[in-house]
Amino acid sequence: MKILVIEDDREAADYLQRAFTEAGHTAHVAGDGETGFALADAGDYDVMVIDRMMPRRDGLSVIAGLRSRGNTTPVLILSALGEVDDRVTGLRAGGDDYLTKPYAFSELLARVEVLNRRASAKEAETVYRVGDLELDRLSHSVRRAAREITLQPREFRLLEYLMRHAGQVVTRTMLLENVWDYHFDPQTNVIDVHVSRLRGKIEKGFDKPILHTVRGAGYMLKGG
Repeated sequence: MKILVIEDDREAADYLQRAFTEAGHTAHVAGDGETGFALADAGDYDVMVIDRMMPRRDGLSVIAGLRSRGNTTPVLILSALGEVDDRVTGLRAGGDDYLTKPYAFSELLARVEVLNRRASAKEAETVYRVGDLELDRLSHSVRRAAREITLQPREFRLLEYLMRHAGQVVTRTMLLENVWDYHFDPQTNVIDVHVSRLRGKIEKGFDKPILHTVRGAGYMLKGG
């Protein structure tokens, strides 16, 4: 798993990073809410572990901000606040699980693994829909408003990745690493060329655009 830990207690953050690494995972750490929000918004994480009370931006604000931008990455909230109302508030803010400090790392790891399995099961879906656009992974078909659209294999993979992250900003780096499986020169125009071709196929003849360019950030697939 690729895990983001947002925790302002440096000792606690270092401990979690080491422990996750020893368990065979990759963990990135942010020491305040603003930095954590930026990393979460730009990155492609499997699970996030977020402390509730932090400087610059509290954990619940980070989660709510990410959810408002369409980020659906599972979140486990860490907090010293353990009353029922505190847990309910955290879950209603967009958290998927809530663990009270102090905690045993074995329990935290088990909960993170459960969150990841649930998300992976969702990714295993065979049909994705965004607005009137539909992609079927089993039949390898794409339709928009019931009209069949023919895509090349790379275009299909590109669209599938965009649909899996619908409503989220997908960066060029994310596409290079997850659609092409290796690193290009960041200045290459391979992304622009393929996105342009894909956009032409899924938008030509339709009233509403669905594949948006987010200037300076990347692309977002979003239904009207």
